[in-house]
Amino acid sequence: MHPNAVMLLAVALLGNLMLPFISAQNEPKISASDQTILSADSSSKPVTLQCNLTTAHTPYQESFWMKNGKEISNTRTEQRNTVYRITKPRADDSGEYMCVYTFDMAPNANATIEVKAKPDITGHKRSENKNEGENAMMYCKSVGYPHPTWTWRKVDGTSYTDIDNSTGRFFITNRDNYTELNILNLDITTDPGIYECNATNVIGNTAETTILRVRSHLAPLWPFLGVLAEIIILVVIIVVYEKRKRPDDIIDDDEPVGPMKTNSTNNHKDKNIRQRNTK
Repeated sequence: MHPNAVMLLAVALLGNLMLPFISAQNEPKISASDQTILSADSSSKPVTLQCNLTTAHTPYQESFWMKNGKEISNTRTEQRNTVYRITKPRADDSGEYMCVYTFDMAPNANATIEVKAKPDITGHKRSENKNEGENAMMYCKSVGYPHPTWTWRKVDGTSYTDIDNSTGRFFITNRDNYTELNILNLDITTDPGIYECNATNVIGNTAETTILRVRSHLAPLWPFLGVLAEIIILVVIIVVYEKRKRPDDIIDDDEPVGPMKTNSTNNHKDKNIRQRNTK
């Protein structure tokens, strides 16, 4: 091989080896605030997230903020030092925040700031009323970051029983900030009671309860049976009343129906005859 060709090949190989080092040296540098843990106190102080583009080797355009992969509106600015404020932080303000910088001739650069909070259960089914043999569904949903680990248990006074998917009738479905418990073929003896969902992450845990009521197969017939019982009682009352009617209220067949003639009529006739004879 020609000496010049060998030299060119060596230079190319050396350039490929140095390229990652050179590109790493040219990457933008961003100074970002540390992670934040939100207090469970509703009167917690405002939270300020801050990023500063300290080094950039290509022309800088603008920056904006994102939360959980979605851009936050009205956060674009041309300043290198960008700030995002949470004035009244709550559990649903927690998540993964990211400041993003854009450039004319280079890919975007970003830095991530985690805002963590204890799970707060914002929705759950307070009660579930079903008939035996039917299926029941209970759920809980929460806010807070990181996403919690969900567990279910049945509460009996001061004791409880953990619930999992091993029984064949209980099925638990979890996804991020939501959990669902389904119970198949309800048993009126063993299934009614208080069920608790529990959300736990590295900051803390929260629990809520649902009351499950299971009615008999005859439950839909109770209104009809109640009306039927009222009718039977009314008929019995009428029959008893008729049988116990007072004797004065019953007409005697031996007594004459029309008015009785008295002797006063005969006396009037006799008086009229005597008056004619005197004339």
